[in-house]
Amino acid sequence: MSFQAYLDTIEDKTGLTPRQLLDLAREKGFDGASAKAGEVLDWLKADYGLGRGHGMALVHVIRHGPAISSKHVGATGAHSDASDRLWLDGKATNPAS
Repeated sequence: MSFQAYLDTIEDKTGLTPRQLLDLAREKGFDGASAKAGEVLDWLKADYGLGRGHGMALVHVIRHGPAISSKHVGATGAHSDASDRLWLDGKATNPAS
C-alpha cells in the first residue's frame, strides 16, 4: 500500500482528512519530531480504531510533514507513490486523483 493510500484509508475509516487529524494531534500535544509514536498510536486506536500500520503513517506525517522519501516515487511494487508530497486535504480534492 502506498503512503497516500494509507492516508486515504485513514480518511475512509475516520471520516476525517489527514489534515484534520493533524490539527487534533496538535491539540493533544502531538506535534513535530518529538511526538511519541506509542502515545499517538494509543490515541488513534482508542478514538478511531486505527491499527499500527495506518497509525504509523500518520505518525510520520506528524513528525515530518507531508514530505516522503523520493525512493518510492515511481517505483514498482506495493509502496510506490506518485509524488514525494502527500495530499492531506482529503482524497476528494486531490488533484492527482
